[in-house]
Amino acid sequence: MQRAAVPAPCPGSVEKKNKKKKIKKIKKTKKTKKVVNWLQPRADEAAAAEEAAAQQAAEEASRRARHLKALGRASGAERQLEELVFGDSLSVGEDELLQRLAGPQWLKATEGKSLQDDSSDSEVENEAKGEILSKKPAWVDEDDEAEENVDMTHKYRKDFMKSDAEKILTKKKLKRRLEEQFQRAMGGVPAWADLENRKKPKRIASDSDSDEDEDDDLLCRTGNFISNSESLPKGILKMSTCLPANQERFADGKLVTVQFHPSAQVVMTAGHDRSVSLFQVDGVKNPRIQSIYLESFPIYKARFSVDGEQVIATGTHHKMFFVYDMMSGSIIPIQKVRGVEERFLKNFEVSPDGSFMLLTGTSGYLHLLSMKTKELISTMKVNGRCTASAFTPDSSKIYSYSKEGEVFIWDVRSRKCLHKFEDEGSLEGKCIAVSKNNQYVACGSASGVVNLYTTDVCLKENHPKPVKAIMNLVTSATCVTFNPTTEILAVASCEADEAVKLVHIPSYTVFSNFPVFRRKQIYLAQSMDFSPRSGFFSVANNKGKALLFRLKHYSDF
Repeated sequence: MQRAAVPAPCPGSVEKKNKKKKIKKIKKTKKTKKVVNWLQPRADEAAAAEEAAAQQAAEEASRRARHLKALGRASGAERQLEELVFGDSLSVGEDELLQRLAGPQWLKATEGKSLQDDSSDSEVENEAKGEILSKKPAWVDEDDEAEENVDMTHKYRKDFMKSDAEKILTKKKLKRRLEEQFQRAMGGVPAWADLENRKKPKRIASDSDSDEDEDDDLLCRTGNFISNSESLPKGILKMSTCLPANQERFADGKLVTVQFHPSAQVVMTAGHDRSVSLFQVDGVKNPRIQSIYLESFPIYKARFSVDGEQVIATGTHHKMFFVYDMMSGSIIPIQKVRGVEERFLKNFEVSPDGSFMLLTGTSGYLHLLSMKTKELISTMKVNGRCTASAFTPDSSKIYSYSKEGEVFIWDVRSRKCLHKFEDEGSLEGKCIAVSKNNQYVACGSASGVVNLYTTDVCLKENHPKPVKAIMNLVTSATCVTFNPTTEILAVASCEADEAVKLVHIPSYTVFSNFPVFRRKQIYLAQSMDFSPRSGFFSVANNKGKALLFRLKHYSDF
């Protein structure tokens, strides 16, 4: 098979094609050169910048190394000072620097609070100064860590011994013993002493400036920040002896009553010399205000009314009693109370609200009278013979103490017996008192023991356990009374000289400096009373004197 003959190309057309190819190749080469010429300067600039940055980083690292080496040779205080002054050169933020200076006690600034531009530096410096709360000790004494033994036979430490084998204790054990006694006295750990669970006060963002000023106020001032404690300390009672309250008129015989006026700075005395006297109490002269004489009426007991306008007095062998109205100056005899069949009317109590008067009769009868009209309201009876009674501070209940050692609790409104309990170890009841805060009941017996109970236990149990049995009297306890703040319980016996003790209630310990050792001053105590704010304490004795003592812990009368 024969192929067709291919015509030969024209010389002109071949030349044109080659020329076109050359032109395209030249254009492509020019275009590539333009792109290369456009990218070359930018690549050079990037390389130069990278080289400059690497060089600057190397210089910065070298400078930091030299500075840190210098700081390592400096003291801690110098290093902190240099960082505070040259902090910008180290690229350390102010917040980080202050946090490092303050240590773990760093307090974060309140969120959302921005600093003013013109005063930001000074505020940060002041904040740093105020918030550095913790400092390390300058030195540590090795002797402090060594255990030191304490002699427990000392008279002030004998009470902390649990057995005779504990004649010597280490300081750590004695500290734990003191903490245990404090917690028993306070009923647990107080909130201010519980450091673990103590909460920090919250701050309000809007008042952050004023709060910080108050917190820093203590650190910005100098002076005496120590003041007297509000609670009465135990052990030694700071007191001074004044002239007797009735210095201008001593009683001729036994002084059976001393009582301070409920609102005025006045004290009343009454005795077997048939007189009732009023004296102004100033601790210096104690001038006499007035005296009244009740003919053929030896006084057994006298009391102010709650408003302080009347004085009620009963006799030793009379069925009548007198009411002295101090506003009008008249003496009103109450010859007989209808419905009260008693041979003698001696012991009585006035309710704290001024509404009632309770007469203690024979054979266990208690007669409740209206204080306003002096008429009988109702009669109650205890088993056996009633020796003493006391109203609660709210006048809603009456505690009556029988000769057999039983205590009856009466409801004043219904005149029904709410509860009865036995005084532990009592063979014969003598006196009873209820504290002004209605927390304690004190029962004194013929054996000289004064049992101190809490009112909650007395209302629930028939055989309550006393929180403290006071055994400092060796003869019958004939008088017990609490001070208005319920920090002192005064107990006394009229059967022995100097038989008066003052008990510190929170710790249930006796003040060791009263009465004065080996100095006869009180003799036979017949009656005791505290002034309305515990500033004075008075004891009436068988010599006709109302001894007066100033309790320095209390500033007011």
